[in-house]
This record gives sequence, structure tokens and C-alpha cells, in this order.
Amino acid sequence: MRNPFLAEFKTPHQSAPFKAIKTEHYIPAIEQGIKTALQEIEALLSQKEAPTFANTLEKLEDCGKQIGRTSSLLFNLNSAETSKSLQQITQQAAPLLTQFQNDIRLNTRLFERIEAVYQNEDRSKLTAEQITLLEKEYKSFVRNGAKLPASSKEKLRAIDTELAQLSLRFGEHVLADTQAFQLHLDNKADLKGLPPTLIEAAAQEAKSRKLKGWVFTLDYPSYVPFMTYAENRDLRKKMSLAFGQRGFQDNAQNNSAIILSIVKLRKARAELLGYDSHAAFVLEERMAQTEDQVAAFLNDLAAKAKPAAKKEWDTLQDFARHNLGLEKLEKWDTAYASEKLKQHILDLDEQELKPYFPLDYVLQGLFTIVGKLYGLHFRKTDEVDPYHPEVTVFEVYKDEAFYALLYTDFFPRAGKRSGAWMTSYKSQSKTARPHISIVCNFSRPTASQPALLTFQEVTTLFHEFGHALHGILANTTYSSLSGTSVCWDFVELPSQIMENWCYQPDALSLFAKHYKTGAALPPEMIEKIKKTAYFQQGMQTLRQLSFGYLDLSYHTKKADQIQAVKAHEREQISELQFTEEAKENCVSTAFSHIFQGGYAAGYYSYKWAEVLDADAFELFLEKGLFDSQTATSFLENILSKGGTEHPMILYKRFRGKAPDPAALLRRAGLI
Repeated sequence: MRNPFLAEFKTPHQSAPFKAIKTEHYIPAIEQGIKTALQEIEALLSQKEAPTFANTLEKLEDCGKQIGRTSSLLFNLNSAETSKSLQQITQQAAPLLTQFQNDIRLNTRLFERIEAVYQNEDRSKLTAEQITLLEKEYKSFVRNGAKLPASSKEKLRAIDTELAQLSLRFGEHVLADTQAFQLHLDNKADLKGLPPTLIEAAAQEAKSRKLKGWVFTLDYPSYVPFMTYAENRDLRKKMSLAFGQRGFQDNAQNNSAIILSIVKLRKARAELLGYDSHAAFVLEERMAQTEDQVAAFLNDLAAKAKPAAKKEWDTLQDFARHNLGLEKLEKWDTAYASEKLKQHILDLDEQELKPYFPLDYVLQGLFTIVGKLYGLHFRKTDEVDPYHPEVTVFEVYKDEAFYALLYTDFFPRAGKRSGAWMTSYKSQSKTARPHISIVCNFSRPTASQPALLTFQEVTTLFHEFGHALHGILANTTYSSLSGTSVCWDFVELPSQIMENWCYQPDALSLFAKHYKTGAALPPEMIEKIKKTAYFQQGMQTLRQLSFGYLDLSYHTKKADQIQAVKAHEREQISELQFTEEAKENCVSTAFSHIFQGGYAAGYYSYKWAEVLDADAFELFLEKGLFDSQTATSFLENILSKGGTEHPMILYKRFRGKAPDPAALLRRAGLI
């Protein structure tokens, strides 16, 4: 069997040959990649010369490129284009890769060389990036057990292997429950209030499932507008409960036991390494630094947001009672009632905006904006294999030189997890340009019209594109410090700052045009969009804070005392919620960010980064939306630098000062 992973990719830009890759290629490639990498490590250790940065750290940086390439493709596809067979392969691969990582991090001889460089190398002869790499590698070894006795190292190996498998299983369960549900309607009266575009998409979905009528799913482009516009309250309740039951049903996909196992294992791992909690372990290497600082940050925001949120809730309740006949708002009413209130206050119906945001126009407008800011140009190519027929690939150029590949994947389908994310198939280094992917779940085009985005989907696209820019514009020497390889509470700055352009008339004029007439979005609608940025910001802030508190609670020193997921969740976030919780529902069992993704003890970073982006964008507002000097500074000090220096150093270099926390409150209208 010819295995494409075991040879150089002789493709345009050495891109992944997706059409040639089969599931049976992965495990042999991973096994061979591990063998090759361990041989490279042994060669590094067999050197007779005394350890130096060049013969130890730089050589280690170059080890394992084959295994890195294979594993990144496997795990990326397991999120964007999975199948039962690929999930099985991923479960097989996880313990192999975990053991491999531990074989490196727990290698005593390797650590001794790194420690020798760490203690003896003349730092005056190293660049700032080299010093960062040295310190990062040394800390990484220590923080992953290099100094532990042999018996503890074996315990660490067992914990890491189990955690890797549990995390994968958690995500598989959420995906399975999401795809298992459908709301099949055959009575036209049940569609009252729903936008024609959603009805058409639901009819198309029903037809694809060989059903008559309309089918609505838990995928965001179906679920969110249904909850926002459906007048049938019983059906809203049915959809809401189904969404909240993911991972919490009496079936094989229940994630409650997995969560308890994960939090106890994370706590045990942290204690093994000398920390009180997983949060203490994680936050040591974040801008926030300590659990107390995170708690203080969340508490301060909560104290400022609660009064505003309470006023907003009272207004919503009064409106629903007097205008919608809803005496008591339930969780399945809030999106519906909020949309009606927004229409009443702002005279703005989100559905009126959608014709002005066809996906192709928005994407081209986004290309234009980043072209103005950073000098990038995007050219669609058919020469590079996509991993699915709906994926489009762009070559990215800067100053006429090839700079990156960009894969765009916009629509939900079976085998694709919900949400939106950016990822990398190939990271940037001194000798390689990156291959970046953005994955979303937007409303599909229908037989009568192109894909039309809600304004929230527009901001989502800009957000993920900000992450993509962090990867595309990376310009570091070492791939392990490139792009989004930064402190986790800094990683959202490039993404969240991009959302600001969605509210600016000069930016909207570049892409907000009616898909039929080409007419620009009217100025009065732009003003209404700007006002939506302040709509229910108190309630929105509390919602995000509730996730931050919940995440932190699973990773404190008391995490292993949690007995029941649902009861614990209720205790943590009930004071931040205005509707009664549904006994059938649980947030935690589908909280993929912290139990499948990388946000464990880090969900607070969304609000943390909002402080950074609000403060940073004030400089663009002061100097000009497309001011070249400001954009160049953001590129040179933030986007291109990755994790080569501490984020606060990079931020101050761009902004000239530390971030002002009040900037977020000013933008949100909370002060």
C-alpha cells in the first residue's frame, strides 16, 4: 500500500493530498512517524559536543515534523469531516501520540541537555525569540513531569492517555446527539413567524432525508433562527430542550461520568506536578497568572454588568407580558422575545439585513479590508486538493509573494461538529509558509437564493478570519512560536478586534450590498446595526461570565469533590441566570470548549481579550479605520510575532501602554 504520509507531498505548496489519503493510512504513518522522531531524538542525544542552543533546542524543534503533519490532518478532519471509521482511527491514534509526547517530555537525558542550555547558555548572544523558545521548552519539560521520580512519571503517562481518550469520546457524544435529533413538521401552521429562507432550507433538508414537509435540526443555522422567530412556543420548547440535552440523555452518549473523570484526572495530574489545581497549573503560563486574578476579573465584570442586565431583563419581561402574552419567560422564550423587543426599540428586523449580506460579498469585502490593512491578496485555486467538495482554497499573496494557503469551509453537514473555528494544517516557520483553515456552520444557499448571512454570522466570519490572519501573517523563525501559539488569554485578540470593522460604515460600504439589486445597505440601517452593539449587553456579558465561572469551577482545588454535574452547574451559575433551569438540560455535558477543546481553565479569556481588543481598537478609531501606520504596527507587533515574546510586551509595543479595562465597558455601554 502506497502511503502518502510516508513521502514528501509533491503538490502545489506541499499541500495535503486529501484525495489520496485513506483512513487506513493514518496508523501506519503515525507509527512510522513516531519511530522516525525517536530516532531523531536519539541522534540529538548521541552528540559528543556539549549542549548548546543550536545543537539541542534547534534540533529538537526540527524533530517529528512527519508525525506532526499526520496528526494535524487526522484531528482537523475528525472535527470538520469525520466518520465512524475516522473516529475509530482517532481513538487508536490518541494513546500512541500521548505515549510519544510523554516519551519525549519524560526523557531524562533530553531534559538534562535542555537544562544545561537553560542554565549555561549566554543569553546575550540569543535573540528574544530564541530566549523565549529556550524558556518555553524548559518550562514545558518541567511542567510535564521531567523532574518527577520514575513512579510518578508512569502515573502521568496513564493519566495523559486516559484524558486524551475521554476528550475524544466527549466530542463524539455531543456530535452524535446533535445529529440524532430532527424536528419534522408537516403542518404549515407550525411554521408561523419563520423567515422564508429558513422554511426553504428546512424543506430542502426534509427532501434530503426523503421526508415530506420541513426538517429543523440542532445545527446553528437551523436552530438559532428557529428559536428566534418561531411563534409556536411548544415547538420552541421542544427544540430548546433537545439542544440542552446533548450529552445529558439516558443513553450511551451521556457525558456526565466523563466530565467527572476528566476533572478528577486533571486535578490528579496537577497535584502530581506540584500544583494545587489544574487552574493553578494552567494559569501559571497565562497573562492572568493566578486563579485569584481570574476570579477577581470575573467578579469585577459581573458587578458592573449585573445592574444593567437586571434592567434589561425587567424591560424584556414587561415587553413580553404586554406585547407577546408571555406571563413568564422561559429559556425557550428569550431569543424570541429579545428579537421582538429589538424590532420594537430599534425598528430593525435581522431578516431585513440578510439580503445585504450574501456570503460571497461578505468574503470579498473581508478580503478587501485585510488588503487595505495588511496588503494581502487572495486568489482562488483549483490546483490544491480540498478535503470536501464544499471547501474552497485560496492562495494568499503579500507584495506579490506567496504567503499562505487558506481553506474555507462554511456549511453544516453530517460529520462536521457545530460552531466555528480556525485551525492550521501546516504552521509557519523560517522555511515554510502556513496552510490555514476556517470552518463555520452558516446557512446554506437554497434553490432560489445564495447563502445569506445573519449579522451575527457576519461577525463570526470576521472573528474566525482574525484568527486566520494570526496564522497567515505569522513571520517567526520557529514554528512552535508561530501564529496562534501564544498565551491562551491572548489568542482571542486578533479575532475579536476584527469584529469591530463590522460596525463601521466605511467597512460595511465595501460589502453590505443587496444580492439582487446591488444597492448598498442604507445609512439608517447601518446606524441601527451600530445600536445593536449595545443591545442587551448586560445580559450577554452575564452569559459569557457564567461560562467563565463554570469553567473555572471544574478546575479548582475542590474539583475532585464534585459529585453530580447538574447540581454543581446549578450551584455555579444560577445567580447569573434569569430563567429557571430545565431539569432535562445541562450546559456542561456539551461544553466542548473545555472538555474537548483547549479552553480548560481558560474560558475567561474571551472577556479578557475583549478588554484588549476594545482598548486596541480605540487606537484605530483615533487614527483612522484603515490607517496604514496603525495597521502596520498591529501587524509587526501582534499578528506576525506569534508567541515570540510575552504578550504584554507585544501589546505595550503596539499600544504604547497597558490595556485599559474600562475600554470594554465603554464599548458595551455599561459605563
